[in-house]
Amino acid sequence: MTWRLLAWSGIAVAALIPIVGGIWLFTLPAASAFRVQPPITQREHDATLAALKPKRARPLIAIVGINDMTETTDYLMPYGILRRADVADVVTLATGPGPVTLFPVLKVEPDATIAAFDAAHPDGADYVIVPAMSRDDDPAVLQWIRRQAEQGAVIVGICAGGKVVASTGLLNGRRATTHWFYLKGWRDNHPAIRYVADRRIVVDRGVATTTGISASMPMSLTLIEAIAGREKAEAVARAIGLPGWDARHDSNAFKFTRPFALTAIRNTLAFWNREQLGLALVPGVDEVSLALVADSWSRTYRSHAATFAATADPVTTRNGLRIYPQTVAASWPADRLLPAVGTTPPAQALDQALAGIEARYGGSTADFVAVQLEYPRGHAVR
Repeated sequence: MTWRLLAWSGIAVAALIPIVGGIWLFTLPAASAFRVQPPITQREHDATLAALKPKRARPLIAIVGINDMTETTDYLMPYGILRRADVADVVTLATGPGPVTLFPVLKVEPDATIAAFDAAHPDGADYVIVPAMSRDDDPAVLQWIRRQAEQGAVIVGICAGGKVVASTGLLNGRRATTHWFYLKGWRDNHPAIRYVADRRIVVDRGVATTTGISASMPMSLTLIEAIAGREKAEAVARAIGLPGWDARHDSNAFKFTRPFALTAIRNTLAFWNREQLGLALVPGVDEVSLALVADSWSRTYRSHAATFAATADPVTTRNGLRIYPQTVAASWPADRLLPAVGTTPPAQALDQALAGIEARYGGSTADFVAVQLEYPRGHAVR
């Protein structure tokens, strides 16, 4: 597991505890208030859509991951939204055979390996979606992404998937963005990248990047609009319960702050009070809701969401993905059972999960999770 994933798991934060008594903690800024960002101009919006136009009338979208660790929401949320829209053929891929273990939770069976995809589609994909992965230098995935770009695919780095895309060299000289937590190292390691602040989505010459884990939702809707028009994107947004979306973002609101550090340290130290919360895995579950709920409850440093089902067999989701339960159980103790997934539109699942986290662990922990996800909690434009 890389330093990036250790940091989110709490192990790296635990290493900071010995210096809390010094001045380090007090050098961190206080939490930043959200600033109202000006609307995206029609010219910028139109240019983004033009840059995202597909090769085919019925596009082919490939979501690629490495088997041993790929980010949960980055991998599942674009799949669920784009499959729901039915404006493209969407496939999940892995670099090798077997399931993909997702971080921080879930394990899925991809549709194919990258080798099988290449054999079936020698002309390549229209879009390749690149989630965050446990390592940014996997040679198989880097070579495959480069080859897809050469064949005319638009490469879409979701969240810290922008680090993987940067490792291919495709971002050199291009405008781009990525998750706030990795921004400094990303820029230090790739100085030719032209970082763009205050944008959820940045597109430059066939490569798109996004800020934060939660940005895969507006990115997916933007792809739908580029493929099938605004009316279709709005219909999908209504179906998933999203009141509005665009590329606006307040980058300054997401940073390593004193409240963030204190919550991480406090929750890490409360190791005796950590919980495993059950999340029922049922046939037909919505992938977006499942990913958001499981991901957010597994980032509190107080809890981990464990999917369970009556058998060890994979469960087929709403759009045909096969997900393996982590635990075989017919039921879960009521005091540690998470609410059923799918009772509300998917876009509201994260808000509900954060409300549940606040009720169980306090507002600081809910804010801590939202900042990890780079999610503008409580603001209309997501």
